[in-house]
Formats: sequence, structure tokens, C-alpha cells
Amino acid sequence: MLEIHSLPVLQDNYIHLLHDSVSKQTAVIDPALAEPVVQFLEKRQWQLTMILNTHHHYDHVGGNSELKRQTGCHVVASLVDQTRIPNVNQAVTDGDCVFLGDHCIHVMLTPGHTLGHCVYYVPTASALFCGDTVFAMGCGRLLEGSAEQLWASLQTIMALPKTTLLYCAHEYTQANARFALQREPGNQVLQDRALQVAELRQQGLPTIPTLLKDELATNPFFRVDSPEIRANLQLTQADQLTVFTALRLCKDNF
Repeated sequence: MLEIHSLPVLQDNYIHLLHDSVSKQTAVIDPALAEPVVQFLEKRQWQLTMILNTHHHYDHVGGNSELKRQTGCHVVASLVDQTRIPNVNQAVTDGDCVFLGDHCIHVMLTPGHTLGHCVYYVPTASALFCGDTVFAMGCGRLLEGSAEQLWASLQTIMALPKTTLLYCAHEYTQANARFALQREPGNQVLQDRALQVAELRQQGLPTIPTLLKDELATNPFFRVDSPEIRANLQLTQADQLTVFTALRLCKDNF
């Protein structure tokens, strides 16, 4: 059995931890900081065995060096990013698998936000650790890759089982909901979800993880075929990539 815990750090980051109760192995995804992870591990008397990095940005790898120094853990990152991420022991690419106990963690390359971005899919936990590729009701900015690359990456995620839990790396949900409502105000499921998100945030509670089926119903970047979104953008006859590109540009200026 895998336990999953999410630690809020910095202004809006999440560090996710996985613990296999059988092998006693523990992995951390995108440790922005070392100290919160160390404190969490000490409290539970767990030993860190692996770091999984989704991409090279500092708020995802800032804790690598200190955690490596203290624990000797194994650091996994994308082959594209192996020279941009500290202390990489294993460079992985699309289709690779790393193990936490008997649990296969599938590597999926998802370029767009960065060229080397990857996500980690754990079928036994119905969980996807998606870094900055996709957020609740949003997606990552195009900082290195193209809209075509990011749209292809999102389609890969959209094809996963609808019961998959998406563990995003940031708490951007409330702002994303405002943008989504601007583009698809007639979506009743979206309206209801925005209210639920507002209530959670008012109580200081996280909105992560999010279910893929909920994203398919409310995330505008997954809904490029929505007639309302297309009409809103005046792109009723455009192809999916054109609609996605226009949406991403609108979000950049939102």
C-alpha cells in the first residue's frame, strides 16, 4: 500500500511524498525545500530513498542537495534536464519505469512548460504527479516549449483513467477557476466546483489532488471542443491546437 502526503511550502507549492508500507521505501516529488521534508520524515521515522523531479525550476529542486547530503537518496530526473538538476543519479525518458518497493512509477515526458518536463504515473495508487504541466482547472505556462508540445502533453494525460488523482505542484485552483468561468460561464459543473473551491480555500484547506474526471468537466485547457469556449474566443471552426493556443495566450494576459 502507498501512502501519499502533500506538504504546502513557500507561497503556493506542494511537495508530495510517497511511502510504501511494505518495503518501507519513501520518495519525495519536487522538494522545493529540504527542511519540511526532513521534519516530516523524522516525525514518522521514515527513511528517504528517492527524489523524483519533474523539471529543473528552483521551486521544484531547491531541496535536492541537502536531502541528498542528509540521506544519500537516489535522485531521478528527465534525461533532458540531467545537467540542470542537482545530484541526478538516474536520467529517465518517456516510457521508463522506476520502482518504489513493488510499485512501478511510470515516466511520461510532457514538454511544454519546460523542454525536459516529465510526470510520474503510479497506477497502483491511481495517482499522477504532474508538476507544472497541468493544474486544477489550468495548465503550465509556455516557458521553453511550444503550444503544440504542451497540447500533446495534455492529451497524453487526458487519456489516463478518469479516476486518476492529479497531484499538481501548486495551489492555483481559485485563480484558475476565475479564468475558466470567464471562458465558459454557462458550465454548471464549473460553477458548482468554483463554489466548492472557494469554500475550501476560505477554510485554509488544499484543493489538491484533483480527479481527472473533474478536470475533463471543468478545465478549459481540456475542453477545447466546448462550443461555448470556442464561441467566446471567436474560433468556432478552428482546430483544437488553435483553440488551445488562444486559450493559453488569454490566460497569460488574465
